[in-house]
Amino acid sequence: MRILTFNAGSSSLKFGVFSADLEPEELLTGSVERIGDDPVLSVSRVGHEDASYTLGAGAAPDHEAAVGVMLKAIEPAIEGQEIAAIGHRIVHGGAKFTDPVVIDGRVIDAILKLTPFAPLHQPHNLAGVHAAMSQFPNAKQVACFDTAFHRSHPWVNDAFALPRSFYDKGVRRYGFHGLSYDYVSGYLRSMAPHLAAGRVVVAHLGNGASICAMLDGRSISSTMGFSALDGLPMGTRCGQLDPGVILYLMEQEGMDAGAISDLLYRRSGLLGLSGLSNDMRTLLAARTREAEEAIDYYVFRIRRELGASAAALGGLDALVFCGGVGERSPDIRARVCDGLQWLGIELDHGRNTEGTTMISAELSRARVLVIPTKEEQVIARAAASHLAGHA
Repeated sequence: MRILTFNAGSSSLKFGVFSADLEPEELLTGSVERIGDDPVLSVSRVGHEDASYTLGAGAAPDHEAAVGVMLKAIEPAIEGQEIAAIGHRIVHGGAKFTDPVVIDGRVIDAILKLTPFAPLHQPHNLAGVHAAMSQFPNAKQVACFDTAFHRSHPWVNDAFALPRSFYDKGVRRYGFHGLSYDYVSGYLRSMAPHLAAGRVVVAHLGNGASICAMLDGRSISSTMGFSALDGLPMGTRCGQLDPGVILYLMEQEGMDAGAISDLLYRRSGLLGLSGLSNDMRTLLAARTREAEEAIDYYVFRIRRELGASAAALGGLDALVFCGGVGERSPDIRARVCDGLQWLGIELDHGRNTEGTTMISAELSRARVLVIPTKEEQVIARAAASHLAGHA
């Protein structure tokens, strides 16, 4: 038997093929990007060279067609075996969903009702679910929620200082990137249980970016809040913003909700500040004033939220970097950690450049690590657990 993982975005479908063991073995991962335009298929199979193909216009006009493209790509890893379960990344689980669940009609209705809380993500996640159910009607479909990991927050880290009626309606801090934090928390517990049991801050730095403060492996606070806009600046998202700016944009600039949404989600962050790119590699190579200022702001916000997270924990035992930028940019890691000796952080710059797992100096009071995150592994585990009836 085989397990598939789906992570459906607005114009992409990321997928994985795993064995159906309780600790699933990764056999293949890949993606179909630019769905509805000129789709590109990328495949990485264990033991083989990575491959990428431009499919041509019309090859994947929607998510269901993208699943058809995926089916041909995964055949070598399926080896004729049954697809027994499919795990889906669902961005928003609200206050109700605290664990992965088997998808049925009631679950779909509940996920659909959460669309106003994640309008740019939830519909595409559901498109992936419907496409999978159409192609694999006999497979067990399992929803894995990005918000679930943060349901252990204390009330003070969930609430806004608004009338209580809004909290009761669901206007609260949820936190995201939960599947990534779940993986890092579990990995850290297996490799360094003494650190995992302590005060850990994890910085998930990619095109989307956030920081999570963990105590004994449980989320205490997160920089992302009601939406995936809050906290750190990201590739194209603004991060923390004074609500008065929104009022100004409405009243003085005449912008409606659609225009503001486009500005905050797609035209801000590193792209907006630099006027050049949302890709950190491009900005680091550019050396323009605008690119340097964008990086400086990005690093400043990370350092500020790192300090706030340590305050929420009452100290710091370990800092973990993950995500595309966190895992692959020693320059950004060094800039974030520079001058943080007051928090007990001291890098070993040789280790940092080499990209070893432990990059802190021997005498650093707080350990600094790089742990590549594997959200697909968390999704596959959840699907395998439900398949075995152990959920």
